[in-house]
Amino acid sequence: MSTATISNSLSKWVVLPHYAFAALAFMALSVLLLFSTDAFGGHYFHPKLLTLTHVAVLGWATMIIFGALYQLLPVVLEGKLYSEKLALYTFGLLGTGTVLLAYAFWNFEVGFVMHLAACCLFIAFLLFNINVIQTARRAPKWTIEADFIVTSAIWLLATGLVGLLMAVNFSMPFLPEEHVHYLKLHAHIGMGGWFLLLIIGVGAKLIPMFLLAHVEGAKKLNWCYNLINAGLVLFIFDHMALRAGLLVFCAVLVAAGIVLFLLYLHDAKAAMQRQKVDLGMKQTFVTLGLLALPLALVFVVSSNLALPQQLLSSVYLVYGISMFLGFVSALILGQTFKTLPFIVWMHAYEDYVGRFKTPLPKDLYSNALLRWQNISYLIGFVLLVAGVLLRQQEVILAGAIAFTLTALLYLVNVFQLLLHKVHHLKPFTYGNAST
Repeated sequence: MSTATISNSLSKWVVLPHYAFAALAFMALSVLLLFSTDAFGGHYFHPKLLTLTHVAVLGWATMIIFGALYQLLPVVLEGKLYSEKLALYTFGLLGTGTVLLAYAFWNFEVGFVMHLAACCLFIAFLLFNINVIQTARRAPKWTIEADFIVTSAIWLLATGLVGLLMAVNFSMPFLPEEHVHYLKLHAHIGMGGWFLLLIIGVGAKLIPMFLLAHVEGAKKLNWCYNLINAGLVLFIFDHMALRAGLLVFCAVLVAAGIVLFLLYLHDAKAAMQRQKVDLGMKQTFVTLGLLALPLALVFVVSSNLALPQQLLSSVYLVYGISMFLGFVSALILGQTFKTLPFIVWMHAYEDYVGRFKTPLPKDLYSNALLRWQNISYLIGFVLLVAGVLLRQQEVILAGAIAFTLTALLYLVNVFQLLLHKVHHLKPFTYGNAST
């Protein structure tokens, strides 16, 4: 891994700003959550909830995924990133679009600011697609992991396009259906097409690598890819044209694809040669278990169950929370300290390796802070879900406080890494050398 990464390494100014922005966005998300407990008692189409969702999805999750992916693409696809300049433009547009969109939703200003934000985001996604597709095209060989990553980028662009049309439709109505109809389309293709496919594509490559495991064949991954994409495409046709009530069947296809991915990881774990699994990998496996909740809830929200409207609204909210503040956030919180320490270490110590005694990547951050971060995150997630289901603002506020503590611990640890300086290295001595 290190050889591949170092030989194709990027400037640290391409990758590290994404981590800094994402950490600040997670902190902002947690603070906004403290002032939004009243919004969880009603419909999910609420300005504060829309703000929280888009800060979580764009400023937190997508931003850090972009940064990590720029560093990991050379490893996964075994080739250089197509353009560092495009990556910087994408960062600027994504950051600007996220801030403007959060402002527009929080104040529910549906005019120029929201339109500008949506345009910035769509252009960012377009540039990201160009960078990813061109990088994949230059790779020595095309793999199933490349299929997942490139396809996820295309789904992200489609999600951005739907979002742009919805933003314009707020102030200049032209879409034939009500807004919530397109919101469901926007949310499902974003979750299933962008996040799920990307996580599977990168995870299928890196998790076996971290475990020192070799899995024979890619049959499970091929079927996983086909089933998830078939479910998403069928969902779009049914939602927009057929109206045949196929949502549950679409959910079954996507769920079957996820199960195949988990079986693939089970094969990797069975074949691993690493004697001891570190804290980051343990958390990754726990995180994959968190997928069970949104998987179960997707069948509830897909079925026309005769549930009271209040309960149905709460279930929709828990579905979104379990996906973005549950599965995706937990994965990021764990994997940040698998990827960022190595990236910082590589840029700081690459020129000193073999000549000086250098610290290890795991020595660059606080493991104690990471443990407390994980504890406060779990408490916050459980309290937030319980508070939404019970419709108790006090419980939601307690969850928000725990999330704010999580974000603060994460922010301190991340910036400890980002601001790391090289100093007082002791040179190696060889043979009878006295110096």
